[in-house]
Amino acid sequence: MNGTIRVGNLFGIPFFVAQSWFLVLGLVTWNYTSGLAGQFPGLGGSLPLLLGLVTALLLFASVLAHELGHSFVAIRQGIDVKSITLFLFGGLAKLEKESNTPAEAFWVAIAGPLVSILLFGIVTGVKVGLAVSGPLGAILEVLAYVNLGLALFNLIPGLPLDGGNILKAIIWKITGNPYKGVVFASRVGQFIGWIAIATGLIPLVLFGSFGSFWNLLIGWFLLQNAGKAAVSATVQEKLKGLTVADAVTPNSPVVSGDISLREFADQSILSNVNWQRFLVTDHQGQLIGAIALDDIKVVPSTRWLEMHVKDLMQPIETAVVQSNQSLLEAVMLLEQQQRSTLPVIRDNGVLVGILEKAAILNLLQIKAQATA
Repeated sequence: MNGTIRVGNLFGIPFFVAQSWFLVLGLVTWNYTSGLAGQFPGLGGSLPLLLGLVTALLLFASVLAHELGHSFVAIRQGIDVKSITLFLFGGLAKLEKESNTPAEAFWVAIAGPLVSILLFGIVTGVKVGLAVSGPLGAILEVLAYVNLGLALFNLIPGLPLDGGNILKAIIWKITGNPYKGVVFASRVGQFIGWIAIATGLIPLVLFGSFGSFWNLLIGWFLLQNAGKAAVSATVQEKLKGLTVADAVTPNSPVVSGDISLREFADQSILSNVNWQRFLVTDHQGQLIGAIALDDIKVVPSTRWLEMHVKDLMQPIETAVVQSNQSLLEAVMLLEQQQRSTLPVIRDNGVLVGILEKAAILNLLQIKAQATA
């Protein structure tokens, strides 16, 4: 993952931290080190620094527990959790897919805040019940209220926050359309983002106060991510009901493995196309490999007549999709594998052609024009 570092696995889930997380860890540690040193002057040596670091790590552990709450509920619904990442604004559990029903989506969304509220109750109970005071009491107090704040902040009803996902599930339940839920919750998230930016800019412009700079960052975060969610939902709704066969590229770059390299070279030139890579089929039309134009350059042209395409072809390195498969599933596979094309086959293995991102975008444009 770009800009992140894998630090291990948690319950079988890959765990990453963003590079910016280390900067935040240092700032939070310094902040609580200063606070503890000022509140408890008797702490000597490096003890305030150690306690500040412990406090910072406990706070991030709380964020991690919040994301594990989402993850465990998703796993119980049969949804694979691809990763958990800690970054500047908190954490993110990346799920394989959406829940199947609005009720399931609701429970995945609310699980994180419930974990944070539970931690707030447990830590508060320990502090009050055991009458913990001094530096340890101060740390427990901070930990309790950070968990409460984490829950309340995430319950703000706008994407990409948990409250936005809860709102999405509610709108989905009312309308029966999950995409309308995403779009509505995204618009709310953008509205809240603009409010956060305004509350950050006004004091900054009028009074020169940087105290609201955090509001600017939160507002920017909400605007960026809520906007992406809305666009994604709109695209998904347009792809609904379409199959891979609807977007297969006409005259896809396909060549028989039985023809000679000379025939392959001549066909490529005469076809007047810019394909540099071709899928290779056997005499039954089934996909058996791939070959690039550059591959034949390693063979002397004097041998092009005696050698065949199948002699130089390479194994297929990408997944294949079936022509009757959902186009939305294929788009998700393209994104996961970071590919621009995928081979398309029928149920019997016969090659149909290729699926291109460009062809999918063209199809979406045609549908948009048709509905305009």
